[in-house]
Amino acid sequence: MHGYTENKDAYLKRLRRIEGQVRGIAKMVDDDKYCIDILTQVSAATKALQSVALGLLEEHLGSCVVEAAREGGPAADAKVREASEAIARLVRS
Repeated sequence: MHGYTENKDAYLKRLRRIEGQVRGIAKMVDDDKYCIDILTQVSAATKALQSVALGLLEEHLGSCVVEAAREGGPAADAKVREASEAIARLVRS
């Protein structure tokens, strides 16, 4: 079981909403809408995806990493390194 399992339905709902936003953005481009309006929608979709990512990261740290830390050893080190790399990717994006 993954850390996000308890909130899986909420994540799926949010991701479907974001998917709809992205389709709307594509339609705006197809319909030759004003650049700034498109950029505003891209920004909103980006922030929504970042929110999902932060939620998943928080749940990963609170469950998978904590569990591995309790067990200790190389698996714990690997989970911490994996989480650090995920945080670095999020910061760069």
